[in-house]
Amino acid sequence: MTNTPPQTAVIAIGGNALITDKQHQDVASQVSAIEETCRHIADMIQRGWNVIVTHGNGPQVGFILRRNELAAGEVHQTPLDVIGADTQGAIGYMISRALDNEFTQRGVQRPVAAVVTQVVVDRNDAGFTHPTKGIGGFTSEEKARLFEKEGWMVQEDAGRGWRRMIASPQPLRIVELDAIRTLIDAGFIVVGVGGGGIPVIEDEQGLLKGVFAVIDKDRASALLAADLKADLLLISTAVEKVAINFNKPNQQWLDRLTLSQARQYYAEGHFLSGSMGPKIEAIIAFLEGNPHGQALITDPPHMVDALEGKTGTWIVAE
Repeated sequence: MTNTPPQTAVIAIGGNALITDKQHQDVASQVSAIEETCRHIADMIQRGWNVIVTHGNGPQVGFILRRNELAAGEVHQTPLDVIGADTQGAIGYMISRALDNEFTQRGVQRPVAAVVTQVVVDRNDAGFTHPTKGIGGFTSEEKARLFEKEGWMVQEDAGRGWRRMIASPQPLRIVELDAIRTLIDAGFIVVGVGGGGIPVIEDEQGLLKGVFAVIDKDRASALLAADLKADLLLISTAVEKVAINFNKPNQQWLDRLTLSQARQYYAEGHFLSGSMGPKIEAIIAFLEGNPHGQALITDPPHMVDALEGKTGTWIVAE
């Protein structure tokens, strides 16, 4: 009798797994939030799953940009690709340590490794000429115009203030994919593609060069899950389930969607670009690249219940 190989899941944890609210943005609070999320991930791992954890880094990038501003004239500025690497390392360390400690307390023998990950994008991606991703905090128009003189593109954001805008190109290739696959095959729990990965382009000689951009975390997670032929892409967010007509009188929570239904609801505008839209877009890409896989959206406390079919929103090929 042969043993069934463990299933593999890419778990993309959202910002609420790192920063619960504006009153808890300090490092100690981030660590506490990560530890809580990792308890739920450990529950899943104890049920036999191989797991790759991906994560966002938007607020942390903003914090470093602000430190750059405050320290200008005293120390050198940090390029955006290096900021991406910095945050990958810091958050990867927090997640790895939290999982290591959780395993130790449970008597589970599973090694954990965080991989600083580069992701190749197209140098001619339309995002470079039409930046859509806000970065850093909101500011006044006067300060925004100073950023503009430094080469940033700036934009007023729905009455909330002015913000710097950068490209969010489509991820094409994960440079460290083979390393991640080797670690998974060796039994490691892997933390990777943090913040969507460090965006790099290839020059004419095939050499990698960091670029001034950020990659959507869910898009990069979907690419990783498809490349690994993962059984599951689990996107952890702030809500237990996905809804159509969200916050309207006819709001409807969804237990299960087919790929064609997801495409239809997305085209009808049910999933906004600032919230559920990129997640559904990423899942569509994952299922198109891996039709035998499944996707799940839920919040951290309901991960295990969702895996048992008690809650969450499942999306399947057909």
